[in-house]
Amino acid sequence: MTVSNLFVKINSVNFSIYDNFKNLEWRAEVLSKKGFFITFEGCEGSGKSTQMSLLVKHLKKTDYLGRIIPTREPGGSNISDAIRKLLLNPEYQVAPLAELFLYESNRAQHINDIIKPALKHGKIVICDRYTDSTLAYQGYARGLDLGVIKTLNKIASSNIKPDLTIYLDLPIKIGLKKARKLGKDLYIDGDRIERENISFHKKVRKGFLDIARKEPSRIKTVKVASDIEKTHRDIVTIVEKALKA
Repeated sequence: MTVSNLFVKINSVNFSIYDNFKNLEWRAEVLSKKGFFITFEGCEGSGKSTQMSLLVKHLKKTDYLGRIIPTREPGGSNISDAIRKLLLNPEYQVAPLAELFLYESNRAQHINDIIKPALKHGKIVICDRYTDSTLAYQGYARGLDLGVIKTLNKIASSNIKPDLTIYLDLPIKIGLKKARKLGKDLYIDGDRIERENISFHKKVRKGFLDIARKEPSRIKTVKVASDIEKTHRDIVTIVEKALKA
């Protein structure tokens, strides 16, 4: 082997070591970043999906680009999306207890497939609905035991709790009118949950307000304004403060 060939070989090895080192350095930097979990909660038609989408777009324009993972419940992964169709289809009559177990099954799969891996790798997960919705809808509105639901939430979620929850609040009649017009998931006149009577939805709102009152450090209540941009600005202020804390 000539001296020049030897020099090229040594350089090649050096670059290989350098590249591997930089890759390990990058992985260490990613893994050292603490994941952050944000959830959006609210009654039907409160604008959760809209406001979550606006927040995701905003954060992707900042230093958090590349760390944002938007998701939703029910749904979030292939199996979870199949469960979503069972839960929301107005053609199905689902018993309250069966409904609860379907939501928890969805959550267990969603946690395993999306949320836990993302948080482990330092991502910022933003989820449309989570455990608070189960308490509000299946507990306060359906009348199932709150203690049982809290236990099932803890098991299905692997005890993963949101760092921050944005609860969007507005009067029930206004929200329902908006929700039923939207035709979410292609269901005309609303999905199975949206078609519940006004009394049911009032209980849901009461549940959310009660949960928010009990956990003010985690749950931030945002009154939904007629101006979507104003609500968005209020949410951005809360989220950016939490992320910098």
